[in-house]
Amino acid sequence: MAGFSAGHACVDVYQGAVSALVPFLVSERAYGYAAASGIVLAASLLSSVAQPLFGALTDRRAVPWLIPVAAGAAGLGIALVGLDAGYLATLAAVAVSGLGVAAYHPAAARLVRTWPGDGHAAMSWFALGGNVGFACAPLLVFAALSVSGPAGWWLLALPAVVGVFLNRPPSARKRAGTTDAAPAVARAREDRRAFLRLSLVVVVRSIVFVGLSTFIALYVRERGGGASAGSVALFALFAGSAGGTLLGGPLAARWGRVPAVRRAYAAAVPAVAGIVFLPLPLVYGCAALAATALYVPFSLQVTLGQDYLPTRMGTASGVTLGLTVSIGGVASPLIGALADASSLRTALLPLIVLPLLAWALARRLPEPALPKATLPEPALPKATPPDSPATDSAGTESAGTESTATGSAGHAPGRP
Repeated sequence: MAGFSAGHACVDVYQGAVSALVPFLVSERAYGYAAASGIVLAASLLSSVAQPLFGALTDRRAVPWLIPVAAGAAGLGIALVGLDAGYLATLAAVAVSGLGVAAYHPAAARLVRTWPGDGHAAMSWFALGGNVGFACAPLLVFAALSVSGPAGWWLLALPAVVGVFLNRPPSARKRAGTTDAAPAVARAREDRRAFLRLSLVVVVRSIVFVGLSTFIALYVRERGGGASAGSVALFALFAGSAGGTLLGGPLAARWGRVPAVRRAYAAAVPAVAGIVFLPLPLVYGCAALAATALYVPFSLQVTLGQDYLPTRMGTASGVTLGLTVSIGGVASPLIGALADASSLRTALLPLIVLPLLAWALARRLPEPALPKATLPEPALPKATPPDSPATDSAGTESAGTESTATGSAGHAPGRP
């Protein structure tokens, strides 16, 4: 599982790389802010909207080859940006990377859920790999662009090469001795209403976290901190998200998934309020706590969605990992517009209330029932009629059969 989590990091590093390339595109290629942000928005929306489509594909047929191919496409697209063949060519290259990211997540999340052992813990480690990859993207871009010439751009493709090697589901499943879990859940009933409610919870969470990650550095600087203070606050936010991802599995094992999700969102309310109202040194701790609370539900919501739609786990993964998450990016410009019209503190105030809304929505989430196929029925011995004593293969009466029959059917005739 550790190798597959690292493979996830090798893919998600390219999600963060698109944003990390914006300063380069503005300074070296003279792209305007609108043009540069258009590339980021296009990559994000394309990846997010396409994920449910790839999820539906994985539900219809087994496509294990798609996971390593998608990892390679994610890196190839970013490397092709270095060709500098014009704005449309750059847009197309980023689109290739976005499609690779979109194709990877539903198939990989479906596979992780069938991993032997604790599926919730496996999903937590898988999600942690994505967080690490996203956080490492600025370092990768900086190192690659420090190398002059095309070699630097092809250096960006190196994680994809490693990711193709690490994301090899057939051999991993063969070594573990597992098979596809889809037939085992085929008899489970879908709960579309619960899945829709869960999707709303994921949307609300996305708005809060993306809003914080977009504006917390600016807010810290506005309150008197320098550029380094803003970077520290952003680092605290990302560090907290990694910690919350790891805590999700153990907390779900202790409390159950739905109670863990509810309590996490309740804890996020005072943490986000602390970011907005407490003095500057305490903001760093509140940022870490807020991110921890917002990321505890992250992997749990993926597995809940898979259990609400057990016969379409790929589609469920695509929605919870992709489509709903993109709403946070769409809402960020609205927060910025409110900040321009009033103040950044005023614009951040709704982010305090939104975790409370997520908590209220999560209160009515049911814990998915176990599929019937996963509950083996005990094999009961067949009772022998009282007047026909059971015999063994040699024709002699079996001494233990009568006691077995009486134990399952009540008292034997003639006995008290």
